[in-house]
Amino acid sequence: QLQLVESGGGLVQPGGSLRLSCAASGFTFNYYTIGWFRQAPGKEREGVSCISRRASMTYYADSVKGRFTISRDNAKSTVYLQMNTLRPEDTAVYYCAAGAFDGLSDRESVYSQWGQGTRVTVSS
Repeated sequence: QLQLVESGGGLVQPGGSLRLSCAASGFTFNYYTIGWFRQAPGKEREGVSCISRRASMTYYADSVKGRFTISRDNAKSTVYLQMNTLRPEDTAVYYCAAGAFDGLSDRESVYSQWGQGTRVTVSS
């Protein structure tokens, strides 16, 4: 059964760091581009970052560029999102998603599999 499970969310103070993990199972992980999306309270879900199959390409939304770093370990079927210098506006539920294409995209429609999300709260 194809599954994505996010972990690593929590409460952190502004300026702090968190590392999110997305563990995949049930499919050939290195055939998929993996994206991170987030949905803040009262807002639409937005693309944050994504990484191509072999990590040769990465994408970051302008709002997180320079603060977040995406990486993947295909041997462990896991993608990570290192989030530094967190801000209150980063508060959201973060989702990972898998798309059976090679390349980059922040469009939700190209990702066929989604995790349940992990909540990140940035607050003092």
